Amino acid sequence: MKSRIETDGYGRKKVIDACMEPCAIERGMRIIGGKWTGSLIYHLKDGPVRFNDLNRLLGGATKKMIDQRLKELEARGMVLRTVINDRPIAVTYELTELGRSALDILEDLRLWSEKYDIR
Repeated sequence: MKSRIETDGYGRKKVIDACMEPCAIERGMRIIGGKWTGSLIYHLKDGPVRFNDLNRLLGGATKKMIDQRLKELEARGMVLRTVINDRPIAVTYELTELGRSALDILEDLRLWSEKYDIR
């Protein structure tokens, strides 16, 4: 059943049969809207990147935060982690097809933010 909005005689709005789960926009924002998540996806757009390079690209993020976000993206199937050397450990991260599908959204968000000088 789809929710609908009704207005009473005083102009107050009331939702009938409200959805108790997040809408599609909220679900999407929970995935790419986390702190540093969109930036990580954006910096992986050109191909595999090593962890320390990502750390340099995201100057304000801690290594712990970057690691956490990469693990979340990997668990969601948006990022692929590849071990390229065992000793010392070296890994690269790259976007999967699902991860690449978020790039258009992030590019639109970047353009919107720059156009309206949102800070």
